[in-house]
Amino acid sequence: MCSTRPLGGSSSPGREGRRLRTAMRTTARVLAVAALAVAVSGCVGQGSSEVEGAVVAMSLPWPAEGQSSVEVEGLGSLGRQGEREPVPIASVTKVMTAYVILKNHPLRGTQSGPVIKVDEAAAEESLSLEESSAPVREGLELTERQLLELMLIPSGNNIARLLARWDAGSQEAFVAKMNRAAVSLGMTHTTYTGASGIEPTTTSTAVDQLKLARQVMKDQVFRSIVAKPSITVPGVPGTIINTNTLLGTSGVIGLKTGSSTPAGGALMWAAETEAGGRTRLILGVVLHQRANTTPAEGLQAALDNSRKLVVAIQQALPQSLSAEHNTE
Repeated sequence: MCSTRPLGGSSSPGREGRRLRTAMRTTARVLAVAALAVAVSGCVGQGSSEVEGAVVAMSLPWPAEGQSSVEVEGLGSLGRQGEREPVPIASVTKVMTAYVILKNHPLRGTQSGPVIKVDEAAAEESLSLEESSAPVREGLELTERQLLELMLIPSGNNIARLLARWDAGSQEAFVAKMNRAAVSLGMTHTTYTGASGIEPTTTSTAVDQLKLARQVMKDQVFRSIVAKPSITVPGVPGTIINTNTLLGTSGVIGLKTGSSTPAGGALMWAAETEAGGRTRLILGVVLHQRANTTPAEGLQAALDNSRKLVVAIQQALPQSLSAEHNTE
């Protein structure tokens, strides 16, 4: 048994009471986190995770490869796992493209924004078999919102570059804006070299991309777009299906897929769950899954591993918060 005594002289009963209550709350939080770790993985300390700042990490079913990072809005980081070096992020790049566009040309509510004419380059690129694109014809007039949808939902590389040219005059000038935005968000291990993500030289980390996810999900227009499982756009043939097949399952409300041979599969995701008497937003990033295989194989691995993280957190978080509340 340990005995304690005040440091630096005697303390008043009120001060001692406050210290005791603070200690009890701290202990409760640690026990709650430990309970969540056990609930998720069956034992504390399984897997590799790391604490950022003063937030306590917990055991989760982390992917066995690549890198991942997860947090709960209002609670903080649930940890990160895997390699720390920047890796190619493929079409997850388009989240920053959308962030810069909406920052420079904000939309509110149901606003559609200015009308933009599809140029020759975007129309020609829509015929490419080498990259994902949205089928648009030269001269077609679409609104800013519609172009954001065509960039984010089917992951149209041609639309990303069209938006870049519309905003900054050239893709190169727009990329400079992307990198300045990354610096402003504290994304110190991120380099953008294009608006679409097709360039393998666009690299980042799961931790950096989570910083972007946290910020961009505050924009309600962006949030509404990435939650759509499909869209129809006048002048664009057929129904456009979202590449994020987790939408509508396990509370998933977004966010953006990415896949290429060098990047493997990537997913920046968002999900909601009821815990502690309120709806909680869970954000996560999973990168570099099955790199150097096929884009389809990598993307499926990213989707599968992200789903495991979402389900595990949703199952354990209410119990953890309840345990913390009951011990305070």
